[in-house]
Amino acid sequence: MITKKYLDDLTYEVIGCAIEVHKHLGPGLLESVYEKCFLKELEIRKIVFRNQVWVPIEYKGIQLETELRLDVLAEEVLCVELKAQEGLLPIHNAILLSYMQMLQKPKGILINFHCDNIFKSGQKTLVNNFFSDLQNQ
Repeated sequence: MITKKYLDDLTYEVIGCAIEVHKHLGPGLLESVYEKCFLKELEIRKIVFRNQVWVPIEYKGIQLETELRLDVLAEEVLCVELKAQEGLLPIHNAILLSYMQMLQKPKGILINFHCDNIFKSGQKTLVNNFFSDLQNQ
């Protein structure tokens, strides 16, 4: 069973992967470069993931094909969106929250590699109503 503690521990590990990548590469590269290295770090740490996950859209009861893709889904429960740009905008939060809702996942992380310090200014964790329904332990 998934608990808040399990998700918090997984979040810690995933952010650790981003920190490791950033430590080796620094800021200033393309998002695609960070994504490849981030996926390799997840693999090294034996975190199961899928990348470029199709996000389904249901409109009036009809499943539609779209181009929406989540960058990484860790352990089938944690949504991860990667960026490599100057600052995160409110729209990035909205997009990740939408992906979390459509995929019915309780927690997500925005990671921006274009920063000085991933922990202090390069990541933001979001939760939704699915998270609040989970048990603590």
